[in-house]
Order: sequence, then C-alpha cells, then structure tokens
Amino acid sequence: MFVKLDELEQKYRQVESDLSDPQVYSDQEKYIKLSKSHSNLAPIVNAYRAFRQIEAEIAENRELLRDRDPDIRELAQAELDRLEVDKERLLEELKLLLLPKDPLDEKNIILEIRAGTGGEEAALFATDLFRMYSRYAEDRGWKVEVLNLHLTGSKGIKEVVASISGKNVYSRLKYESGVHRVQRVPETESQGRVHTSAVTVAILPEAEEVDINIDPNDLRVDVFRSSGPGGQSVNTTDSAVRVTHEPTGIVVSCQDEKSQHKNKAKALKVLRSRLLKVREEEQKKELDENRRAQVGSGDRSERIRTYNFPQSRVTDHRVNLTSYNLESVLEGQMDEILDPLIQHFQAQALQEAQAA
Repeated sequence: MFVKLDELEQKYRQVESDLSDPQVYSDQEKYIKLSKSHSNLAPIVNAYRAFRQIEAEIAENRELLRDRDPDIRELAQAELDRLEVDKERLLEELKLLLLPKDPLDEKNIILEIRAGTGGEEAALFATDLFRMYSRYAEDRGWKVEVLNLHLTGSKGIKEVVASISGKNVYSRLKYESGVHRVQRVPETESQGRVHTSAVTVAILPEAEEVDINIDPNDLRVDVFRSSGPGGQSVNTTDSAVRVTHEPTGIVVSCQDEKSQHKNKAKALKVLRSRLLKVREEEQKKELDENRRAQVGSGDRSERIRTYNFPQSRVTDHRVNLTSYNLESVLEGQMDEILDPLIQHFQAQALQEAQAA
C-alpha cells in the first residue's frame, strides 16, 4: 500500500510542476486535464502526508519516554495515545481513498419517481420526495430540470422524470434507488387510521452519446398531443414525443416542451441513461452471479426506507439507521441519512477488496 502511496505522491509533485509551466497553461485542454488530475490526487496525497507527519511525531514522543523527568514522560505518553488514535483513523481513510473509484460517480443523474401502491396517497408522497430531492439539490448548488411530469387530479405526482446536474451528483444519490414506504394518516381518512403507501425511486447515471450509441434504426418515434391531469389538453399541436427502443422494449415519453424537437432530445437523454443502467446491471449480474445478497444494488423491488409520520421517524433498512428528524429530512437535509449509507457501502467495498 505504501509503495502505491509513494508513487501517487510522486505523480502529484509532477502534476504540480507541470501546472506551473506557462506552456501548459496556454494549452487549455492539457491544463484542464492536469487540473482534474491534481484535484483527484490532492485528498489522498494530503492524507498520506498527514499520516507520515504523525509517524514522525510518534517517533519523537517515543524518544521522550526515555527522559529522566517523569512529567515529560507522562506528557509524551498522553501525546502518544492521541497520535496512535489519529494514525489508525488516517490509515483507514487511506485504505478507502485507495479503493477503485466508481467511474460513474462524477456523472449527473436522471431521477425517476413513480407512485406505487396506495393510490392518491402514494402520489402525494411522491410529491414530497421530489421536493426533498429538489431542495437537497438546491442546497448543494445543483441544477434540477424536469423532463417529464404526470400529475393526478389533486396535484399529486403519478410520475416525474428529472435531470439533476452538478458536482458528484451520482456519488451522493446512487443509493437512493428502491422502494420508499410512507406511513401516515391521509387527509381523506376520517377515522385517523395510519395507511401505508409506497413510491419507487430510480437513480440513473446520465449517459452521454459517447457512453451509449443508439442506432436510429432501432427507434420508433410517435408524436401526440400532450395532456394534463384527467386528459385535459394543454397543447393543441402534436409536440409530445414517445420513443420506443425496439431491441429492449424501453419506452420514454416527454411532453413538457412545446417543441417536438426539444421533447425528442429530452426523451433520448432519458433513454440513453436507462440503457446505460441496463448495461451496468448486466455487468454487475455477471460479477455477482454467485452471490445472492443484492443489498444496495439499486433493485427497485427493494424496500429501502420507511418514513413514519406519527413517530416523525425515518428508517433506512439497509443499515438499520433511524432518525427522528423526519421533517428536516423531507425539507432536504438528507446528509444525516446519506453519509452513513455511503460510509457503509465504502466499508463493504473495502472488505471485498481485502478478501479478493
């Protein structure tokens, strides 16, 4: 491990040297590439340098343990105890930083939310979830763009498809795919009984044309008039677009724009992302064909989280995490849920890497 760290530090110093070269700055493409490399290497190199500094301080304090003055020896021992804890923490951090990075982590995402069992109550909770993700994105400076939206008569969301773009969006939200269950008393419930409803969430890494090449001959494109809830027409021209990828049977519709061409472009963006997801799942299935445990795989049949309104409780079933800050989580303060999830799956990946 430390040989690898020495190599990365040497590479980091070379990148810093190259970045200070005026000729490199004049070549913007090369400069951007080097800047990205510098940004990626900085966290692990800084952690490694901090680790070596602690090792040096440990060596110094061990020398002080031989001092004749008992007070100095006592201070040195106390410092050693603290440094050993810091050393272990940094060692674990370095192991995580050395794990192979998910190549999709830096991608934007396509967010899909669909009301499941529970009728209108499920649709209303789908609205709550979309607001939750939208506010979380806003707090992090990400951009949310609705690509397709189907409302119910009471303004609940039957289905919404949106793109979220920004820094490391997929790495933060990739574990959100699955069934989100809500337990609460619906507004229409006269006897105060708690109902259980479900909403499915899918997080798809946004695919670019270089990621997925679609043969136009594989597509069937239909146009129709867009409509609102209950069939109410919202457009008098055939601007809505339905794209069918015939080899896979995947169908994507988009009607949010008044322009047929814009709707088609958005539909193709979603289609590429769904095809990328299919490819990733097929590759994962090959790797995991001998493993039955699929925790965190993003399988949409999984119940991953419960939102219990009477107890103001959010429970993530994958990591047995419970928070009683339901209101703040739904207002977009999701880090108290997301951080432990990410740490859990990082630790799982580390165990698998060490066992390999």
